[in-house]
Amino acid sequence: MDTSYLSQLHTFYKTQLLEDTIPFWFPRSLDEQYGGFLLMRDQDGSLIDDDKAVWIQGRATWLLATLYNTVAPKQEWLDGAASGVQFLLEHCFDRAGKMYFHVARNGQPIRMRRYFFSETFAVIALAAYAKATGDEQIAQKARDLFTRCLEYSTGQTAIAPKFEPTRPAKAIGIPMIMLNTAQQLRETIGDPRCDELIKGWIAEIEKDFVKDDIRCVMEQVAPDGSIIDHIDGRTLNPGHAIEGAWFILHEASYQNSDRYLRLGLKMLDYMWERGWDQQYGGILYFLDVYGKPVQEYWQDMKFWWPQNEALIATLLAYTMTGEDKYKQWHESLRQYTEKYFHDHQHGEWFGYLHRDGSIAQTAKGNLFKGPFHLPRQQWYCMQLLSSFL
Repeated sequence: MDTSYLSQLHTFYKTQLLEDTIPFWFPRSLDEQYGGFLLMRDQDGSLIDDDKAVWIQGRATWLLATLYNTVAPKQEWLDGAASGVQFLLEHCFDRAGKMYFHVARNGQPIRMRRYFFSETFAVIALAAYAKATGDEQIAQKARDLFTRCLEYSTGQTAIAPKFEPTRPAKAIGIPMIMLNTAQQLRETIGDPRCDELIKGWIAEIEKDFVKDDIRCVMEQVAPDGSIIDHIDGRTLNPGHAIEGAWFILHEASYQNSDRYLRLGLKMLDYMWERGWDQQYGGILYFLDVYGKPVQEYWQDMKFWWPQNEALIATLLAYTMTGEDKYKQWHESLRQYTEKYFHDHQHGEWFGYLHRDGSIAQTAKGNLFKGPFHLPRQQWYCMQLLSSFL
């Protein structure tokens, strides 16, 4: 194990997080008038829209509360998280208790989606804030909202289906997001349900989505786990599967489980082999499981977030195994992202590159990108290395 390298990495990630990424977003993104955050920003930090994506309001709240809990008890971080919690609770739920996806600056609803990802990010935001403040009422709100997510995920509380039930399918995104939500709930305020639920979600991922015969992790499958041989069913998202791999590696560390370690490493290996762009570097966005053409036209672009998830996964794999290939993968990707994604002039990362690394557009915040994947990656790597070293 190259501890000198890991020590340098620790300094790098700490510096990038606290002196580059966080200062890009805060305090400029705090909405002093309506609460919450103004996160739709251009390369230089200027505002391009004042609408608010609810799931990113939750993510930003989680980030600030987590920094307060784990890095330093800075009042400005706690105050920012409090503003996010208040905005979420006052403006982001409809009368039936479903969360919106997209609201105006003042909280007026614009769009609801057929998912419950806004809810899962609100759970971790409320839980992190409850840990920071000791507020048991907020902690109970987090647990109650987690219960609602469980009901959505099992169909006990119905959400209108996105497709007609002609070709039934299930996506890896549901067990993945629930797994990670439960991990964070357990590790902030605690919930006795989490360990058993996590075990079930990992078992589902292993049984239905990991295909050893073709060395692949599927993005969606039929209800029985079989591959749906149609264009949507064949589409892979390597970065997403690698994110699932590090969730399972994290659980392997938490539970000291060799079985989970082997599963997480296998998922990482399979999807790195498929997703790493041998010509230009970086993780490709979409692939077909059988090498056929992909429906989405952005299939060969490089988005910021798959790179972040792969950086976490490869560093976890290296620190847990000492295998040199994971060090090499991590460093190759780190150098690639520093060269192409990192904006050395204004801080933070560009979100969208063409396959060759040229910038597709300059926005650093929109309805899908904000202060989450990049700072979470830097924070997680920093914390991992602090503990390891």
